[in-house]
Amino acid sequence: MRKRLRIRGAMRQTNKTLSNIALAKKVWGNLSKTSLEGLKELTATYRLSVALGDVQQIDGRWYVTHSGLLRLANRNRCVGIRVDRMRELCNPSANRWVFRATVYRMQGSRGFSGYGDADPSNVSPLVRGAEMRIAETRAVNRGLRKAYGIGLCSVEELSWSAKPSEPAQSNSPKPLSVNSNGHAHAQPRLRDRLCLLIRQYDLDPTLVKAYAAHFCGTQTIKEASRDLIESFISHLAASAKEDRDGLVCKLNSFAPVQEARQ
Repeated sequence: MRKRLRIRGAMRQTNKTLSNIALAKKVWGNLSKTSLEGLKELTATYRLSVALGDVQQIDGRWYVTHSGLLRLANRNRCVGIRVDRMRELCNPSANRWVFRATVYRMQGSRGFSGYGDADPSNVSPLVRGAEMRIAETRAVNRGLRKAYGIGLCSVEELSWSAKPSEPAQSNSPKPLSVNSNGHAHAQPRLRDRLCLLIRQYDLDPTLVKAYAAHFCGTQTIKEASRDLIESFISHLAASAKEDRDGLVCKLNSFAPVQEARQ
């Protein structure tokens, strides 16, 4: 019986690895052998999922995401995370914030602490004004990475200048069409970020497309400028993270109205 369970577990792990690799190739194109081996290790060791947005590839390297770390903690039955603001290091007038997060893997443990800071100089212009939340997220990420022995840096800890690797030009999922407005490489990158958000939070692509056009004030998303689309992606990510149920309700308001049958 135990042997059968081990075999089934190994088969599920193999299927998960193959699924991760297949989706990664669709999103980021032909990955190097080193990248593929790294993804295999991440899948086997931490059960991270490309489809759920647990990992990102930036400049040819793998990075874990905040959502991936939270799912890892949940799978390992993390008992709690305490976050404290480091008042002596914060400067609200300059939008500089520093937090300490302590992760408790089990009852009675001393915890694993990590620090996170954020100010206008190290966050994306798209999220200026949200430095406090970003600092908190970075602190939690560092605490979780220490608690579960993850050497990978998290995406949220990077400065805003870091850019994701270019996605594949062909065979990529394209639920939405985004206008590049003169930027030759902007279209696939923006579309890729939007696709990942849709997969990560299991959103309806058609409703997201309608919401994007409304947000940008255009008839279709194709008519929107690059800056507006980037703002929408940032808004969608923040809304999904803070209140997915509320976002789904908002998206449902853009569903076509069906006329009642006479």
